[in-house]
Amino acid sequence: MFVNRKQLLLFIALAAFLAGIMFAGGSYVIKDLFPAKQNSAGNGLANAESLPGVGPDAIAEIVAGSSPAVVKIDTRVRLSGNELGDPFFNDPFFRQFFGMPSRPRQEDVGMGSGFIISKDGYVLTNEHVVDGADIIQVTVSGFDKQFEAKVVGADYDLDLALLKITADSDLPFLNLGDSDKIRVGNWVIAIGNPYGLDHTVTIGVISAKGRPITVQDRQYENLLQTDASINPGNSGGPLLNLKGEVVGINTAINAQAQGIGFAIPTSTVQRVLQDLMSGGKNARPWLGVQVRPIDEEMARYLGLEKMEGALVVGVVPGGPAAKAGLKQWDVVLEFNGVKVKDADSLVEAIKNTSVGDRVTLVVQRNRQNHQVKLTIAEKPKNIR
Repeated sequence: MFVNRKQLLLFIALAAFLAGIMFAGGSYVIKDLFPAKQNSAGNGLANAESLPGVGPDAIAEIVAGSSPAVVKIDTRVRLSGNELGDPFFNDPFFRQFFGMPSRPRQEDVGMGSGFIISKDGYVLTNEHVVDGADIIQVTVSGFDKQFEAKVVGADYDLDLALLKITADSDLPFLNLGDSDKIRVGNWVIAIGNPYGLDHTVTIGVISAKGRPITVQDRQYENLLQTDASINPGNSGGPLLNLKGEVVGINTAINAQAQGIGFAIPTSTVQRVLQDLMSGGKNARPWLGVQVRPIDEEMARYLGLEKMEGALVVGVVPGGPAAKAGLKQWDVVLEFNGVKVKDADSLVEAIKNTSVGDRVTLVVQRNRQNHQVKLTIAEKPKNIR
């Protein structure tokens, strides 16, 4: 169909008019469907970028405010003569004759993360970061030289250590938040020094709470699980919520999986912080037994009616259990009048006692029940 110039102009004008009406009407529809969120000042989403967790700069602002208090920890362990190897190989002439390096390795070095919790220089980290270290040096952003640190208190079982550094001015620090209030699915931020890359930031969510895991001979309990990347060197660094508060201390990774990291919750830290601060070690109650759960076959062999109780598979010589007469293959059925469901419940019951407490056990041996009384002792430092 032929359209002259006048008709074409009229058609374009009409189309523009209709489009304007549709746009204006549509804007009201959009406003009705998606009303502007109000902030505390009564303003709409124009100011939403300033709200934590909403704006694009929320994470960056938390990191900027928290990073100065996150420190890098370098450790050195002097090796003994036995660790250095054959003394003949330590002789410079002997080493030169055989074309070996001029000096043997004299020390081991380690690295980790930590964070300052007070303006006067107390630093929290993992016990395994500083365990056995002869020299501990702490790097704080904005300071030209490293600080020499000393261990104020440490707890092997909880994998916590408190260090002290001294500066000429107040230091930046982080506040401890309430890990009990953190929820699965909440955003968290990890800051640390993985592989020596200082102040690396990763983000993720809380994947689970109350996770128990075992790393070598250390049994962790009640850990926070997160999918924020945690790598070697992150240990001891903070896990932050969106308020910039510490809710966990980054501790472990699952080497067989991706997106699975763990942190010690601040609820655990708060429980022992005063003991660490005062220079003491949180005394660990100890029974001196190794226990395992009872399976169906073992219950049948021992003549148990149910698969309940904790099977004693080892007794530490000289420990409270040994002194009280407990033996291998005894089954602990009750602890201070409370039924022992399994090995974990016995371990938990012991942890809830104090060193010096007098307790009563009901133990089955040779299909007969016996009552055993003993005194809880402090776990020796050489037993892990």
